[in-house]
Amino acid sequence: MIRLMKRTSLLMIGGLLSSALMAQKDEVPKGWHMLDRASSGYYGISVDKAYDFVKAKKLKSKPVIVAVIDSGIDTTHEDLKNILWINTKEIPGNGIDDDKNGYVDDIYGWNFLGGRDGNNVDQDSYEAARVYHNLKSKYEGKQIDPSSLSKEDRFEYEMWARSEKEVAGEDSKTSTMELMYMRRAYNNCLKSDSILRKAMGKEKYTGKELGDFTPVESDAKKAKNNLYGLMSQNDALETTNKEFLEGFGEYVDGEEKKAEAATKAPRPYRDEIVKDNYTDFNDKFYGNNNVMVSNKSALHGTHVSGIIAASRNNGVGINGVADNVRIMSLRAVPDGDEHDKDIALAIRYAVDNGAQVINMSFGKSFSPEKKWVDEAVRYAESKGVLMVHAAGNDAKNLDSSYNYPTPQMLTGPRPNNWITVGASGDPKAGGLTASFSNYGKNEVDVFAPGVKIYATVPGGNTYRDLQGTSMASPVVAGLAALILEYFPNLSAAQVKMVIEKSSQKPVTNVNIPGTDKEVKLGEISKTGGIINAYEALKLASTLRGERKPATVKPKTTVTPKTKG
Repeated sequence: MIRLMKRTSLLMIGGLLSSALMAQKDEVPKGWHMLDRASSGYYGISVDKAYDFVKAKKLKSKPVIVAVIDSGIDTTHEDLKNILWINTKEIPGNGIDDDKNGYVDDIYGWNFLGGRDGNNVDQDSYEAARVYHNLKSKYEGKQIDPSSLSKEDRFEYEMWARSEKEVAGEDSKTSTMELMYMRRAYNNCLKSDSILRKAMGKEKYTGKELGDFTPVESDAKKAKNNLYGLMSQNDALETTNKEFLEGFGEYVDGEEKKAEAATKAPRPYRDEIVKDNYTDFNDKFYGNNNVMVSNKSALHGTHVSGIIAASRNNGVGINGVADNVRIMSLRAVPDGDEHDKDIALAIRYAVDNGAQVINMSFGKSFSPEKKWVDEAVRYAESKGVLMVHAAGNDAKNLDSSYNYPTPQMLTGPRPNNWITVGASGDPKAGGLTASFSNYGKNEVDVFAPGVKIYATVPGGNTYRDLQGTSMASPVVAGLAALILEYFPNLSAAQVKMVIEKSSQKPVTNVNIPGTDKEVKLGEISKTGGIINAYEALKLASTLRGERKPATVKPKTTVTPKTKG
């Protein structure tokens, strides 16, 4: 699940709605996350200073491919169209698998949520419900001694037991009043919006425009207080009424569907469209080449991609962190929870097609086919590909909770190519730790800016603030790519070490996300630091590279269909 767009407790996160209800009286400038604290006062990552460093050393960059496993990308966007990865081995639109990799016309990447008929998965169910109903007949009402099970079977049983508690147990029953409250609040917002559109004389307005509006009639005054209050509390003043209400409505619908899951198995959205044999991992040549699908679907992935590598210094929009990157789009994350098979195959596609960094701004609490994902992560590790993962937006401790995928393997040691990222902020934007961010002294490696991040969104030439660890992860992925551009001989393990060791430790205490308790950042993350591009490049320049020479990939033996 793309945690940016889902709830932590009651409302939506990520520029639409936020459970944290952060009070942000001061504004931070657009692109604050790139700034240098010493010169600007904002807790950014010193990007300009980093570029000054490599310029002074007269270093030349080499292109780096970053795979974005996400919801899709607007391939027409003015700030992205020139930095997209292009599969030059494919002839666009001829319906033939020219490079014989099993994926027809995969020009920008691949959509693992598509059907051969051109239809695409937009919304999907939640993994907790899928796990509960798929394993219900196997475990419900039976006395199971977990200690008697193999490690793999114990993982499955304990996962089902958690799903039962969440879907049909006490954890699910407490949400009835919340659902009633949310539906009532949403309906009141619709009524308020109807009154305000008439009073303001316009169909579309932003939260800021609503704040500047002075109503005359009493019903309009009440309507403004209601809607503006929610929009301002949830940091959505730059969001339009339409976007805000759509997000709110979709969230409430999703929560009501979750409540139904206790008695009703979820609809097989993916199976209806993709039509693969999901249980057979070797049945992998499914999907289509539509990596965007729609503006709605591509919102998250477009924003993430812009943070990493939006064209720098082109006179429009924003600057990405890295200046010589090609973004490979892999669509595998629907509105709902992603499926492990799609994620595992997306990782393998990225590795096989030259990605050096993979950004993963998604997560879920259950992973029934974790073995497939683990094997894909091991494959990426063997090929020296760095994996960057968002910690999640539930304000929970990952040392004692769940957010998949994870570097905790079912078997074997932790991989050396994995970074888990929490979201930092700024004192002017709610505090040094984002109140929604997951954390963990053992499981979260570093923090990076993830609050009020201004970047590309679908529409060709549009931009917007969003927030979440989904935004912090691509800041780190962009830095990883920047390091590899100028120091291409560094291994994935070395890049991970550089990012972590060069992170800057705040001198002040920070809040444990979701609480008022203050601790050192080192108490809630492994390094206790916020990433810094300048310090990272300085450190990278002192290292001798360990990257192994590329090996010649053997010719594929698959014989996929030649027509899509």
